[in-house]
Parts: sequence; structure tokens; C-alpha cells
Amino acid sequence: MSLTAPKLSPRPADADQPVITRIVRQARVHFFTHGYSQVTMDDLAAELGMSKKTLYVHFASKEALMRAVIADLSQEIRASADALFGNRQLNFAEKLRGFAEGMVERLTKTNPRLLRDLQRFAPDLYQQVGEMREKNIPYVFGRFIEEGQLAGMVRPEVDTAFAVQFFLQAMNGLVQPATMERLGLAPRDIAPRAIGLFFGGLLTPAGRKEHEKLFPR
Repeated sequence: MSLTAPKLSPRPADADQPVITRIVRQARVHFFTHGYSQVTMDDLAAELGMSKKTLYVHFASKEALMRAVIADLSQEIRASADALFGNRQLNFAEKLRGFAEGMVERLTKTNPRLLRDLQRFAPDLYQQVGEMREKNIPYVFGRFIEEGQLAGMVRPEVDTAFAVQFFLQAMNGLVQPATMERLGLAPRDIAPRAIGLFFGGLLTPAGRKEHEKLFPR
């Protein structure tokens, strides 16, 4: 049984999507596959089957388009987490695994070059990625801790605000391009390891038992 996050509402066929949505999602595939510096507006226009002039009508620059991609990804992560929290058929450990699997699925499609490119060539965009973490990690992992405490899976004495900031700062350090290169890890490797290690220290004995079933070492 797959515990991947429940699917969001099915996306309509490309031809039926609003133009901006189709542009953003196709751009995301390109940026995540090839990196930021290797993709041009000409490439994207050709992939979308439209003129560069038409593309520029919707997005004034590659930077503006990448900003929209990051915002769309942030919204998708939150929506995926909300769907998991609202699924009463899954227990706490299953929801946590579902979220981790969803993140791995997204990050598997991400070329490690992307973060290096943004850090080097588009620092404002690199900062936006950091702001996405600053917004989503407290929202998602704060809810996981609180739900885990209610279910008796996370130790009741854990201070949610402190734990969330601890995890946020750890992730901020781990996903630095230089750190990933030094560790020989890609973003897709870091997410499940970090989540497993973090929650492994917060769980009650009952929570650890369930956790180990779904996150075997």
C-alpha cells in the first residue's frame, strides 16, 4: 500500500488549463530538470508551443516566472499536507510517511544544480526558496508535532515552537549547496533522513514503534 500524500484534485489536460497555470507548471519541469541558468525563455516558449512574445505577455522575465514556480510549489506542499491532516483513515505515522514520500517525489525531479544556480545567479530567488521553508516548515511540522501529541505518539513535554525552529535551522543548513556537496547528498536524500532523525527523537515508545514500522533503518 502506498502512503504517498493523497492526490490533489486532478489537473485538467494541458490544453484546458489556464495559460498561466500551464506556463508555470511546464517551467517548473524545465527548471527542476535542467537548473535555472540552462533554461531560457526561448526554450520555454518552444516547449509550450507559443511565441516568446506571448510568453512575455504573461511573465516579464525568467526571474518573474521562477518566482511564480516557487510560489506554486509552496502552495502545493501546503495543500498536500492539509490533505494528509484531513485524512482520517491514516494514523499519525502514516501521515508523516505520506508527507515524506511526497517531498521525496518532488525532490527526485529536482536537479541539484538548481539551488547552486539560484545561489550564484539569482540570489533574490534563492532567498525566496529560503522564505518558502520559513513559511512551510513551521506550518507543516508544527501541526505534525501537535497532532502527534494528541495521539500519544509525540512526547507531551516537547515544546512545539522550539522543536520547529530546531528543525528549520537544521534544514536551512543541510540544503546549502556546499553542505550537500560535502555530504555527497542530493535534496531527495536529505528530506527523509532529516524527518526520520528529527521525529525519532520526539516520539513516545508507542510512537517509536509505529515510526519504525514505516521508517525502517
